[in-house]
Amino acid sequence: MSQRFAATLVPMNSGPVLRTLIALLLLGAAPVVIAAGSNDACLKCHTDPTVKRESGPNMALTDPAKFRMSVHGGKKGQCIECHDDAETADGKDHPKKLKPVDCASCHEDEVAEVTKTVHGKPVDGDKAASTCVGCHGSPHEMLAKDDPKSLTNYVNMEAACGSCHGNDKVVAQRKLPGGNVQAAFHDSIHGRLVRDGSDFKAQAPTCTTCHGAHSIQSKKEVGSKLSHANQPAMCGSCHQRALVTYNSGKHGQLQQGGDKTAPTCTDCHSAHGIQDAASDNWQVAAIGQCGNCHDDYVESYHLTYHGKVTNLGYADMATCASCHGAHDIRPASDPLSPVSAEQRLTTCQQCHKQASVQLMSWDPHPRPSDSERSVVLYWANVGMNGLLIGVFAFFGLHTVLWAYRSFGDAIRRRRGGGSNR
Repeated sequence: MSQRFAATLVPMNSGPVLRTLIALLLLGAAPVVIAAGSNDACLKCHTDPTVKRESGPNMALTDPAKFRMSVHGGKKGQCIECHDDAETADGKDHPKKLKPVDCASCHEDEVAEVTKTVHGKPVDGDKAASTCVGCHGSPHEMLAKDDPKSLTNYVNMEAACGSCHGNDKVVAQRKLPGGNVQAAFHDSIHGRLVRDGSDFKAQAPTCTTCHGAHSIQSKKEVGSKLSHANQPAMCGSCHQRALVTYNSGKHGQLQQGGDKTAPTCTDCHSAHGIQDAASDNWQVAAIGQCGNCHDDYVESYHLTYHGKVTNLGYADMATCASCHGAHDIRPASDPLSPVSAEQRLTTCQQCHKQASVQLMSWDPHPRPSDSERSVVLYWANVGMNGLLIGVFAFFGLHTVLWAYRSFGDAIRRRRGGGSNR
């Protein structure tokens, strides 16, 4: 505001002292230059699509309503707290090109954690695998994780992580482990609990529950929550009862003893595609999971009536877990094992109510080729194979000789002589 404009607002018949005071007040209140660092000064240009740069790309625009609702704008944060080189002492325009924002200026611990992880490590030259914006979204519209609309809210976490881990093109380019894990998680029991709003929705795990947020590490790293040594405890943070029984079983004891080949949770249940263990499909599929380690036992199981019925997809038949248990699997020499001599009859009577001690002589894992384990079956198998070979050999030779004679008779008849029989 100019002195001439201020003077026009002061009555000319006022005394000189009064006119001076009024003029000074008007001049002091006039906003000649917006204070440096004010958000209003920034938004004046960055919300107006008609404002153009003198050269180069168009100016980045910000939605003022979304900015005020964001964690940064809602806390009355100043633009220059992030864009510190935009502040000018004389109130003039800031440099045409500002330096990249450093989130560590406020979030030092989180950035330090990410830098050490698979996301913080460079994949394309010096470019990190993922950035803060890649997960949290635009800092001008970023919402607190407790907000249902936030990208990092637990109900939206699948989509946030899936922008990379559910994108087949990105998965192929960066050779991400596990392939399209979002698709597997989406159809899993965990994914359905989060998505369908069940009573367990608030407790259902999502990506960060198992992998962590800023401290994500490869399962090959010792300190990872998903490493072989730490995985049971990680799953046990929700499945406490299963963890207790697992630790008391043979698998858990091997794992606690440092055996790298001991099966852990994901070896049996898988990682992202975990299904409801009570479903028929999983009950049947779990037999194959046991076969990854115990292939000889699963092969012999499929020779039995139990195995042949489950091969057809029926789950109402004894599977591995029906007899051996699930998390608390123990060797047959352990009296507490369901297949021990002390417990076997009780285990069989769960299905065969009228079973007697005689049923215990039945071998659930017959081996026709083992003369020591299955003597009777071995010789029966030898006899049956011998009989089959003998029958096919005899009638095969008989057929060849009969054909030879038939061809000879046909040739002789055609020549006008020989036997007509």
